[in-house]
Amino acid sequence: MDFSNILVQWYAENKRDLPWRHTKNPYKIWLSEIILQQTRVDQGLSYYLNFINHFPTISDLANATIEDVLKLWQGLGYYSRARNIYFTANEIVKHHKSTFPTNYNELIKMKGIGDYTASAIASFCYNLPHPVIDGNVIRVLSRVFGVIDFIDGAVGKKIIRELATELLDKKNPALYNQAIMEFGAICCKPKLPTCSKCPLQNQCFAFNNSQINELPKKQKLTKQRNRYFNYLVITSNQFILINKRNDKDIWKGLFDFPLIETTSSIEEIANLLKTNYNWTITKSIRISKSPEYVHQLSHQKIYATFWKIENAIDIKIPNSTLLELKNLEQLAVPKLIENYIKTFL
Repeated sequence: MDFSNILVQWYAENKRDLPWRHTKNPYKIWLSEIILQQTRVDQGLSYYLNFINHFPTISDLANATIEDVLKLWQGLGYYSRARNIYFTANEIVKHHKSTFPTNYNELIKMKGIGDYTASAIASFCYNLPHPVIDGNVIRVLSRVFGVIDFIDGAVGKKIIRELATELLDKKNPALYNQAIMEFGAICCKPKLPTCSKCPLQNQCFAFNNSQINELPKKQKLTKQRNRYFNYLVITSNQFILINKRNDKDIWKGLFDFPLIETTSSIEEIANLLKTNYNWTITKSIRISKSPEYVHQLSHQKIYATFWKIENAIDIKIPNSTLLELKNLEQLAVPKLIENYIKTFL
């Protein structure tokens, strides 16, 4: 039995029952694929169902506000994905009469739709012969066929692309693509793959050469940046100062509190307030310091301290606005801020 038939048979016996596998609606397929980028299925499923419930059609999504979309996305991270789906929904509604493109070349022109997502929509919705190449697929091909070149290098990428194209079942691309992706997700996992139950064990290069933990190989190591955030949680008479992030930094479009970033953790805030805002701390102002929160992003680790400052609401901070505390939970905020709000406010 050849590679594709083995995978398809395995898939028939082991696939998970997921809602986007019961439809060929390109809107729902697109939404599921964008949500599942950088997100595990067990985490992304509830977000998918919530989005479909709030926005049953692409027109519903386009007619929403970006704040609505970001609020539903809250906690998923990589918020550029949410901004891109909102932009693309509007493009399709306005310029394509609410109808998704039906071929790869048109799909890939859409904002936020790259090779992987265009191939997924083209094959899953229209059964077109485009190989879907995500991290799961790369891992399976690297291990089974012994791709020892760096997968993030030009040679490795070319080998993976050629393998994926050659092995694709041209008659049933949708089924094959689903099968190899699922196989990588639940059998040929990054860590602790279930090799003892793998139907490809006999032909797997990595298994037979004791290189399961070495493949696939990457040459680029992610450089992590440590950042130290001091949030000013300024409250008085059921009001709070909030800030909308509009620059090119992380969490664009989300809300947080006025922020002073430092080069390391600090023990007191008075001097910073004097330096940054010319504040003088009077006896009526109460300041309390939270424990330090550690928030891990893909390339950054945030060390955040929340300084709760009471009875200082008349202090002006650029780009910050006053909000009633009761409305705070309606805002789309980063997970870091959400966790603080649940604990201390």
